[in-house]
Amino acid sequence: MSYVSRLKKEYSESITKKLMESHDLKNVMEVPKLKKIVISKGLGAAVSDKKLVDYAVDELTLISGQKAVATKSKKDISNFKLRKGMPIGAKVTLRGERMYEFLDRLITAALPRVRDFQGIKTSGFDGRGNYNLGITEQIIFPEINIDKVNKISGMDITFVTDTNDDNLAKSLLIELGLPFRKK
Repeated sequence: MSYVSRLKKEYSESITKKLMESHDLKNVMEVPKLKKIVISKGLGAAVSDKKLVDYAVDELTLISGQKAVATKSKKDISNFKLRKGMPIGAKVTLRGERMYEFLDRLITAALPRVRDFQGIKTSGFDGRGNYNLGITEQIIFPEINIDKVNKISGMDITFVTDTNDDNLAKSLLIELGLPFRKK
């Protein structure tokens, strides 16, 4: 028997039934699914210091449990001394088991460590069923050793669902355990 993460098991056993009942869905295939989670980090200062990209890739690899890649600029911008192809960020895309494991760690270990945490904003939906969450400090993740951090920086986490309805996607994320702010 292979390992199945807690959230994936909960999704298949109870969340699908709850979403079908609450949104009047007729078929199990209409229930929204979380397709992937993308963690990205933009580094504007990487133009002058190339080591920042390496640190960011290492941190994202630690946080996600999967090798992160450096992102490169798409065009020249002379005002920022930026050339096409220069590394200016890092990202990692999580799917399957790693995605559910990361989401579980984000909800149970990382978000409760945020100072003065009131819940995450509901305004991060893009109109296509995807949710964007900005994190200001990478040190909320227990995998990051605060003594080895050279610069505190933030990151963006994007939750991509297979639905185009923001309300349905929000219901899915609430059922998965994301702590949205109460109005």
